[in-house]
Amino acid sequence: MPQNKRSNGFRWLRLALAAGTLTGAAAAYRFALKYRERVGLPHRHPVEDSPANYGLAFETVEIPAGDHSLAGWFVPAEPQAAPSKRRRAAAKAPAEAPAQVAGSAAPSADSSAPAQATPAAEPRPAIVVVHGWESNRGRTFAHVRYLHAAGFHCLVFDARGHGDNPPETLPVNVPEFAEDTAAAARWLAARPEVSAVGVIGHSMGGAGAIVAASREPEIRAVVSLSAPADLVWMTRRTFEMAELHVPDLIATPLAWFTAAVLLIPRRHSVEEASAVVAAGRYRGPLLLIHGAQDRGVPVEHLGLIELAALESRDAEDAPVESLILPNFGHRWLYEDAGCRRKIAEFLARSLGGPVAPETAGDRAAACVVERPADPVYGFGAQATKTPPSDLPIYEN
Repeated sequence: MPQNKRSNGFRWLRLALAAGTLTGAAAAYRFALKYRERVGLPHRHPVEDSPANYGLAFETVEIPAGDHSLAGWFVPAEPQAAPSKRRRAAAKAPAEAPAQVAGSAAPSADSSAPAQATPAAEPRPAIVVVHGWESNRGRTFAHVRYLHAAGFHCLVFDARGHGDNPPETLPVNVPEFAEDTAAAARWLAARPEVSAVGVIGHSMGGAGAIVAASREPEIRAVVSLSAPADLVWMTRRTFEMAELHVPDLIATPLAWFTAAVLLIPRRHSVEEASAVVAAGRYRGPLLLIHGAQDRGVPVEHLGLIELAALESRDAEDAPVESLILPNFGHRWLYEDAGCRRKIAEFLARSLGGPVAPETAGDRAAACVVERPADPVYGFGAQATKTPPSDLPIYEN
């Protein structure tokens, strides 16, 4: 073939490849924008529960978090003298009106009115409870009940764009959950009755808790439940859940590009949304818990986070612990008494009290808690009120 014909052939090939690349990039960008539009903003659900429904004293609080504030409840630990006072009151009460105990579900004459929030006699550890995507502080309040029974102060709040907070106009994801969690931890640490702060988060709140702890020194221990390891892997998983048959060759690059476009409006990077990256930077006590039957965030995500945390730690760093519950899915892991025991023991050991780890574990395990009366099954955009028919009641 003459030289000029060969050159023309290569030129046309380069042009065709360039055109194909531009067309593919445009298609990927349109796809990413549609994805962001569909999953970027949470659907807010009203908070329907209240600490008063369980006989718990609390304060309704507004937590400053930069240019916004977060609705929350602060539930103080009971004073040391409270058990004996309660027993004396119970002895005087009629037999048909037993005294309430922390963690028991009891009716309230006015569930909207907070009981007197009396602080504990001396400073003790406090726990920030962080809900997951499209949840709220009421639907995650079960954690407060057993942690309060174990002797901790507790703070549960609505992340931005969730619960009783106003709607957002920009996408919300792991970085925003992390920023709100850090703000809640700082607010809690400033209270005089608080000696140390730990965080427990579920799902996106679990990933946000790890990211927050990697930046905020006030967070002294983290419990992360059902957390996605990385936004890119989670985005690719949503392709599968939506039954989008994306070829393996382009699935990961498309997931990375889609995740990046999702984060652009708030100028966050994909790395800033990664629990794996954050776990590699965080050196404090870390407990990872996951359900083996989790269909939304597969249990392999726990292994990825755990490996990143372990590989980056030295012998003098705090331990990394994990627990896999074989019969549970994405939600309601707190229904397992062993899970409650593990969490309370871990936090008591990591934060120095308020009681011995074994005592905290016993109290948490004995405090029976259940999922909300109107549970949600599934994950994200595929969430539904209809339970699955092919797995036990633990699947969610």
